[in-house]
Amino acid sequence: MTRVDFHSQVQDKIHYSCRLIRKARTANCQILVLSEDEQQAQALDLALWNFSASDFLPHVMLENPLAAQTPIIITTALPAALPHHDLLINLSQHLPDNFQQFNRVIEVISQQEQDAASGRQRFRLYQQQGVKPSHLVASTS
Repeated sequence: MTRVDFHSQVQDKIHYSCRLIRKARTANCQILVLSEDEQQAQALDLALWNFSASDFLPHVMLENPLAAQTPIIITTALPAALPHHDLLINLSQHLPDNFQQFNRVIEVISQQEQDAASGRQRFRLYQQQGVKPSHLVASTS
């Protein structure tokens, strides 16, 4: 069964996601990041290039021909067939389609009320599907 973790009260979703991605890559995970829209996807793309001078976080957009060989993929939609199934980081305000195909899902929820409300709704939707999500209040460091 898919493990689902909620990280709430996140001040900056992009920076926080970069930290999660770096940590997951240290554990040799392959990661798919679901962005809310193209603007957020582009912001994450840029942030991953500039996040750390000492860490290389190889990533591409899902449409890139090298997506299957790249450990970090950014997308705005989840098609049925995906090259990675280790970790899904959800930055969107929607329950990911076919989330069950992933070993783990991390829902990143900001401090904004609209994002928090949609996060609470997704928490309940996961529960209705038999998943017991965990919850972590994000640290600011």
